[in-house]
Amino acid sequence: MFQRLVRAFIGTTNDRALKRYQARVPAINALEPQIKALSDDALRGRTAEFRAQLAAGKTLDDILPEAFAVVREAGRRVMGMRHFDVQMIGGMVLHEGKIAEMKTGEGKTLVATLPVYLNALSEKGVHVVTVNDYLAKRDAEWMGRLYGFLGLTTGVIVHGLTDEERRAAYACDVTYGTNNEFGFDYLRDNMKYRLEDMVQREFNYAIVDEVDSILVDEARTPLIISGPTDDTSELYNRVNAVMKELVKDKSLYEKDEKFKTVHLVEAGTEKLEEMLAEAGLLTEGGLYDIQNVSLVHHANQSLRAHALFTRDVDYIVKKVTEFGQTQDKVIIIDEFTGRMMEGRRYSDGLHQALEAKEGVPVQPENQTLASITFQNYFRLYPKLAGMTGTAATEADEFSEIYKLDVVEIPTNVPVARADSDDEVYRNAQEKYDAVIALVEESRAKGQPILVGTTSIEKSELIAGLLKQKKIPHQVLNARQHEQEAGIIAQAGRPGAVTIATNMAGRGTDIQLGGNAEMLARVEAGVGEGPEFEAALAKHKAEVEAVRPKVKEAGGLLVIGTERHESRRIDNQLRGRSGRQGDPGASRFFLSLEDDLMRIFGSDRMGGMLEKLGLKPGEAIIHPWINKALEKAQKKVEARNFDTRKNLLKYDDVMNNQRKEVYAQRKAFMTTEDVSETVHEMRRETIGAMVDKAIPENAYPEQWDLVGLQEKVERILGLNLPVADWAREEGIDETEVRERLEKAADEAYAARVANIGPELMRQVEKSLLLQIFDAVWKEHLLALDHLRQGIGLRAYGQRDPLNEYKSEAFNLFNAMLVDLRERVTSVLMRIEIRTDAPPPMPEPVRVMDMRHPAPDGAMGGELEYADAGEAPAYGTAVQAARAPMTAAAVDPNDPTTWANTPRNAPCPCGSGKKYKHCHGRG
Repeated sequence: MFQRLVRAFIGTTNDRALKRYQARVPAINALEPQIKALSDDALRGRTAEFRAQLAAGKTLDDILPEAFAVVREAGRRVMGMRHFDVQMIGGMVLHEGKIAEMKTGEGKTLVATLPVYLNALSEKGVHVVTVNDYLAKRDAEWMGRLYGFLGLTTGVIVHGLTDEERRAAYACDVTYGTNNEFGFDYLRDNMKYRLEDMVQREFNYAIVDEVDSILVDEARTPLIISGPTDDTSELYNRVNAVMKELVKDKSLYEKDEKFKTVHLVEAGTEKLEEMLAEAGLLTEGGLYDIQNVSLVHHANQSLRAHALFTRDVDYIVKKVTEFGQTQDKVIIIDEFTGRMMEGRRYSDGLHQALEAKEGVPVQPENQTLASITFQNYFRLYPKLAGMTGTAATEADEFSEIYKLDVVEIPTNVPVARADSDDEVYRNAQEKYDAVIALVEESRAKGQPILVGTTSIEKSELIAGLLKQKKIPHQVLNARQHEQEAGIIAQAGRPGAVTIATNMAGRGTDIQLGGNAEMLARVEAGVGEGPEFEAALAKHKAEVEAVRPKVKEAGGLLVIGTERHESRRIDNQLRGRSGRQGDPGASRFFLSLEDDLMRIFGSDRMGGMLEKLGLKPGEAIIHPWINKALEKAQKKVEARNFDTRKNLLKYDDVMNNQRKEVYAQRKAFMTTEDVSETVHEMRRETIGAMVDKAIPENAYPEQWDLVGLQEKVERILGLNLPVADWAREEGIDETEVRERLEKAADEAYAARVANIGPELMRQVEKSLLLQIFDAVWKEHLLALDHLRQGIGLRAYGQRDPLNEYKSEAFNLFNAMLVDLRERVTSVLMRIEIRTDAPPPMPEPVRVMDMRHPAPDGAMGGELEYADAGEAPAYGTAVQAARAPMTAAAVDPNDPTTWANTPRNAPCPCGSGKKYKHCHGRG
């Protein structure tokens, strides 16, 4: 009550923020006549003037009104689009590093040009993040005209670019790209061996389009770069043959659709053991004995593939041509956008289990080489902003995870869409009958209709029903992905019926009468030129002629055939209607058999409706139903938020270590001479060896000098009589340490002299980076294993997260010890070959991504597979080595033999190494 009174008198937080932004708009508008009077060259020249003002000490906020006025005028001249006042407000919100919630059709792409131009003036680069390559290329081309007119450069990052092309795109003032490409480039950069090979600049400012889709929906999806492991595809196929028979008896397993989990009951486990033994897979012990742990993993994933995943709902099987070969592949369907997720794979062997289930070639599993979550990647930007049509429902998450406030921007023209209450039917058949009846009725009066579904299966079911009624229609789902723009362009035509699987991130408005520009692009195949202009003029005339008829018919009618788990997805569908003040309507049709109603609704609801006298074919329509459904959706959203937050807590542990590793790695790369670092590692390694062999306050007879001698020989490659030192009078731990350090330093100095100081500096740096990568990769694998089993600590009344932090810290320290030992051991034994090294093959890189596991665990990853392992240490030495030739050594002239490397064959022809022949002494 008190809050309502406060809001009535002083307004909401959003209202107060809008008043503050609105107060700056008149200043921008007042500059319009002055800016409009400038010539094109003078307008373009303002960019250099702004940069000079910034160099002189002004801030971006100081020049904001004038910069926004310049962009507005450039938009009018270049694209024939003048920014509305509310778009100016949206630009200010984005510039301040907040999220601008703007309804569909309000021109978010154009709004972004304001803060992008302003922040690009600092010459530190601005990233605009989109949800797919199509939008990245389209927006870069479309808005790049405006930036180019004002003297800024625009780049675009999409899949398939070379490092040189990526570096050039990142060097531009404005860079468009997808979240995946930006993230993978960050990981790949931190696997490079030279600073000049890195493609990204320092992070500055990013605007994320469809911010809710990228920072919320995909936040359970860590990005991973991985390399190949042993091929176990045959085991997946053999386990699948067993599981295919077992799942026919549903009494053998229990499935929880609410939490998307499945497990075998006791009878199921016994049956599975019996079947695996018959198949020759279980040869000794029980299924859960330690030696069969791999078999349990394969069986669990196969069970999930059969019991939790449905073809044409969660994934499709499609023929794909790669490297000249065509084969069937399992491709994931994004539950939020309905798009095919090309190259993305479920993690932890689940995708392999699905491939075995569908009888397509099973791809090998991969091992993590580098990973990061989207949360931690986007928090690397000093300033981050976002825009979307639906962010208010996730405002708490944006604030807690990303420190981003959401500001709802008013529409340019009031929304005239009529949103009806949901209609609830007893079963799916009755619901679909009602949907078809409404489609027929609306189409008869010339009203365009958009029917939203939650899966390909449902969209094709409705398409079949419309076909039976001979109603022309278009289907937009993952199978028709390529025709997407053309289908949406036609969706506003009179009487048009379009069936769409989710509508997030489509990037194209449904305009009443049709989208003339998109129709022209589809017809001409390009977005400019005489052919395009002719097609545009023709379609504009057609659209203008039919638009009044469509408005009179009621505008676009949106029909939802099911409620999604997230309210945002429903709002995105609704938001397709009523753009820019157009008339429109929306209505959702539900049944008690829908997943959301069945899983989260009350089991007694069906009986209650019958008692209320609900007859077959009748619907119940009441605001209370809407509120009940909204509560169910809120519960699911809260659960998903907890999952993402839990993932982030664990990833934060790894993130702190990752930042430390990447910073240290970059320091190694920027240092020309790492000999001091190598020397310090050798001293620390010797110190650790001595401390372990000679405990504090121990008597000489308690020293483990035999073990120390073995370690000295194994790690340092030195044959020293360490075990005899204990018999010497007055020797202590310090003396032992100093003797070992002196012997190691002398041996290493001799090796440096033999190889050559300049070459040795290159070898040290190359090996240091290679070994650092190797131990980090192994550390990531250890963390993966730790994460999978840490939840069991809860049974011992211990907090799994605190246990994970403690164990991860110990593992990290162990990794550093391992790094020092390996670097010391390899460099103390390094030898250089004189023959020219073979050229290093370029690793074949294949995009291979992973997606969230459905059980909500840390689970899913987005993966970039690298078919090439890191080069072996010997190869690294060859690559680092300066070219060496035998030209300076003449076998017929003994006076030149001194130039022979010590480990090379002696030029005298004896067959011995030079150091054992004429190089002795």
